[in-house]
Amino acid sequence: MKRTTQMLFGLISTALLFGCSRAQSGDLDAARIRAKLESIPLDHQVNLTNEEWKAILSPEQFYVMRQAGTEQACAAGNKLEYQSGIYVCSACGNPLYRAENKFNSGTGWPSFYQPIRPDAVQQKSSSEIFGSEIVCGRCGSHLGHVFRDGPAPTGLRYCMNSVALKHREDK
Repeated sequence: MKRTTQMLFGLISTALLFGCSRAQSGDLDAARIRAKLESIPLDHQVNLTNEEWKAILSPEQFYVMRQAGTEQACAAGNKLEYQSGIYVCSACGNPLYRAENKFNSGTGWPSFYQPIRPDAVQQKSSSEIFGSEIVCGRCGSHLGHVFRDGPAPTGLRYCMNSVALKHREDK
């Protein structure tokens, strides 16, 4: 009985040690990948593997941004409320939209009538029903869709997934 208890304790200890070292290894990988990403100038393209994106994005961000998924409407709650500043890509930090270009579209997703600069986003595909897919101009991450039913002056509605955006206050 004593030997069985010792063996069981040894197996549990090994499993815990392996689990902890694996988590620390994952944290180190994520830190290394974030450092790699931050070293790339904002005017350069970002090309990470899916494994690298998985290490630094949440599962929901990975689903939306790297697999072209869509979050549920109103998922952000007040997370992306109307504040001054800019909205950047959650994956790579690319500046995407100015807060003053945000409007309430009534859809439940953050909406903007124009990007911060023409090359900040790119249209990837087009559909009459689903609008044109919009991806980050720097890392190619799926952000949302653009529709031709927005307000003046552009008439466009960039309907974005909230997990694809981070708000940064004006400095």
